[in-house]
Amino acid sequence: MAVILEATLKSIALIIVLLTGFAYLSLVERKFIARLQARIGPNRAGPFGLLTPVADGIKLIFKESVTPKAADKPIYFLAPVLVVVPALVLFAVIPVGKGPTFQLASDLNVGALFVVGMMSIAVYGVTLAGWASNNKYAVLGGLRASAQMISYELGMGLAIATVVLMASSASLADIVSAQYPEQYGGVLGWFLFRQPVAAAIFAVAAFAEVARAPFDLVEAEQELTAGFMTEYGGMKFALFFMGEYVKMIAVSALFTTFFLGGWSGPFVAEVPILSVVYFTLKVVVCLLCFIWVRASLPRVRYDKLMNMGWKTMLPVGLANIVVTAVLIALGVPGYA
Repeated sequence: MAVILEATLKSIALIIVLLTGFAYLSLVERKFIARLQARIGPNRAGPFGLLTPVADGIKLIFKESVTPKAADKPIYFLAPVLVVVPALVLFAVIPVGKGPTFQLASDLNVGALFVVGMMSIAVYGVTLAGWASNNKYAVLGGLRASAQMISYELGMGLAIATVVLMASSASLADIVSAQYPEQYGGVLGWFLFRQPVAAAIFAVAAFAEVARAPFDLVEAEQELTAGFMTEYGGMKFALFFMGEYVKMIAVSALFTTFFLGGWSGPFVAEVPILSVVYFTLKVVVCLLCFIWVRASLPRVRYDKLMNMGWKTMLPVGLANIVVTAVLIALGVPGYA
């Protein structure tokens, strides 16, 4: 009973943090992009615009929610849930701090495989959203979105497989342990520096997986109206919006875990709560990079997007795995 109560309380706390983070991440994005583009940004609702997410939420709650008459209603309502829930479930295996106290579930020895599986489920939500709407534009948007996500999940999977080889374990806790500064001499022990190719592949795949600029082809309004979410409005649309931002937080947390040493940092052994602070700061830096890229780069053409996924990232990722495996077998320092 105590275990169930602890897991329930941790889950509730995590959901509250993620939902609050999703709401204010949208505000941070709008303010940060405004600064980068010499604009003011939202500043009307509350002091410094801090109540903007609340105003947006109230607007979406009271916005009329129209359901297409010919839609497949059970799947139509299920699709937004299939987008949001996998992004939330990812945090079950991500160690946000040192020790089991700061982890939702017990350490999973196949945590990396769990991550790949959960990220793949979101494809069903996107595809079903387009199909269940009974709208030709939405179907085309769903197919295009699913093709993009599946293509880049291959590259992301190869990057994760490389990290698993380096750590000799699929456990996310073991992957963090393999990057301890005490063991490899400071931040140079991070896989970002020992596996820069895998880190670059994972970062690019993360943008495509979350469908963020410059890979936001799934919502190219001038081509497919609003893509797979054309027929969604009100809170159902808000769920897709929430899924995007929660997944953005999740992939930032995964990049931190796989390549930035996770929660490790100075004085963590003496003050364990610092591990959560370090982890949070690293995730925030990754999120700001997401926003920076969106403010800086134009949307790429769809054929170039697919070409890069299949003709560049996939062969480079495979070659990187082979080279890494050979270096590990030869006992090269930093790999063995």
